Amino acid sequence: MIRLDARDAGFADAFTALVEGRREASADVTRDVATIIRAVRDDGEAAVAAFTRKLDRHDLGDTGWRIEPATCAAAYDALDPGLRDALNLAATRIRAYHERQKPTDTDYTDAAGVRLGARWSAVDAAGLYVPGGRAAYPSSLLMNAIPAKVAGVGRLVMVTPTPDGQINDLVLAAAHLAGVDEVWRIGGAQGIAALAYGAGRIAPVDVVTGPGNAWVAEAKRQVYGVVGIDMVAGPSEIVVVADAKNDPQWTAADLLSQAEHDVTTQSILFTDDAAYADRVAAAVDEELAHLPTATVARAAWDANGAIIVVDSLEAACPLIDRLAPEHLQLAVDDPQALFDKVRHAGSVFLGRHTPEAIGDYVAGPNHVLPTGRRARFASGLSVLDFMKRTSFLGLDEAALAQLGPATVALAHAEGLPAHARSVALRLRLNR
Repeated sequence: MIRLDARDAGFADAFTALVEGRREASADVTRDVATIIRAVRDDGEAAVAAFTRKLDRHDLGDTGWRIEPATCAAAYDALDPGLRDALNLAATRIRAYHERQKPTDTDYTDAAGVRLGARWSAVDAAGLYVPGGRAAYPSSLLMNAIPAKVAGVGRLVMVTPTPDGQINDLVLAAAHLAGVDEVWRIGGAQGIAALAYGAGRIAPVDVVTGPGNAWVAEAKRQVYGVVGIDMVAGPSEIVVVADAKNDPQWTAADLLSQAEHDVTTQSILFTDDAAYADRVAAAVDEELAHLPTATVARAAWDANGAIIVVDSLEAACPLIDRLAPEHLQLAVDDPQALFDKVRHAGSVFLGRHTPEAIGDYVAGPNHVLPTGRRARFASGLSVLDFMKRTSFLGLDEAALAQLGPATVALAHAEGLPAHARSVALRLRLNR
């Protein structure tokens, strides 16, 4: 864990190193992913089946390619009632939040008599990648599938690896609840390629979203342009801003709530009290002593954790903007005052009683968020990721007479005489 103090002479350089440090997987997967994608594009089902046998250790011919809707419904019905209620609560709140994101069509006529506007429509088909194995999260399925359904996507396709043929029943239950139309037993880069290009019985989609490992992230990057994607996500991260009024155990737990995801996760505390920083550091050690995920969380905290002491919490705001974190907790009496000073963060959690984990599950806003400083230019997953906007315009003779001469002049200036002629002919006809 790194300990920094903004008053130290070497702080600027040390903080820059923290900001610019890269935590992505060190393995160069680009070439391997390109090989997998090429094979699926060229050989379809045969390539997908071969990679599944090799990487997930089961034969799709034996286990079956598709998990039927009845199986998902049965998994939902078999849930413990308390867990089913929790899943329903999450789905209800996620749906309600995303319903408010639906854009409004525009249609108006301006002073020149030109009809102008835009119409929003959903993509025909969307593909969701849902990790399997240790990182099998039904919450992520809801966060990806529900916005797609709210957008009006007609065909929602899920791919998920089933290592050794094992199915995660909680993920299947979430798929039923979210209204996923197709569930396929494939994962990895081959799953992304099958969604993008199609593979025999799996028809291609228009947009691919969902989290995954380095191979999945790279595959999404490589198929972008053939399909749309949500983002290329990296390791998770959290920044907590806390004063000494907070219980250090609460703050320690908040930092570890992300550290337990993966050894590459980054957890950072900003505080204006050095003694409180000491108490949080000690509380992290205490929490790790009994945390079931301590092996991963300890590795992440030791390698990527940081505690930064600043003169004032307001002074942390420009530093936070440089980090542009995925998650930002403002655990202070007046979080809005700090929120007003922060420009770049994926999602912000306001106040002492708003732990980031609430946002991961039941609050409503999407937990699929930009990482690796991408919050400087990107937003979290939303209904808009499953929609596109079509502009339209309509002119009558009078409107063309007003706008046509300027169009002809500009077209000639750009050396495009056919553009100019398509307008000029109409102007002469209208005289």
